[in-house]
Amino acid sequence: MNNKKNADTSLIAVNRKARFNYAIEEEFEAGIALEGWEVKSLRANRAQLSESYVTIFKGEVLLVGAHISPMTSASTHIDPNPTRPRKLLLHAKEISKLIGLTERAGYTIVPLKLYWVRGRAKLKIALAKGKKQHDKRQTIKQREWDRQKRRILKQS
Repeated sequence: MNNKKNADTSLIAVNRKARFNYAIEEEFEAGIALEGWEVKSLRANRAQLSESYVTIFKGEVLLVGAHISPMTSASTHIDPNPTRPRKLLLHAKEISKLIGLTERAGYTIVPLKLYWVRGRAKLKIALAKGKKQHDKRQTIKQREWDRQKRRILKQS
């Protein structure tokens, strides 16, 4: 029973560049409307978030550009589209907050990671502002300094 529980709260895909390219302000957890073949592909960890983004169209929040590779055994009778826009499931208050901040305050919505929670696929999205080049350089310097501190502490 414990193995099943651990498998259901596992990570599927991570957008590693998101935290480097954007300053994260606030995070949200959203459900995803998926087709059957997509769920099977996610169970096999066949998903990528690297080129994806979140957009708002006609009051709906959509994940665009996420690539879920179809499995040949699971999608024999349909023609799967691996990069189709997928609807994200959020509360109405969260959607209105996202709409307001992206249209007025200049924020963007970035997908961070895709994972399982009690058998349901969830997507962690974040309100973010794009970093400038000098901010990215500062992030690299900070990361290298943290690495050096760990090395020094490990030696002593």
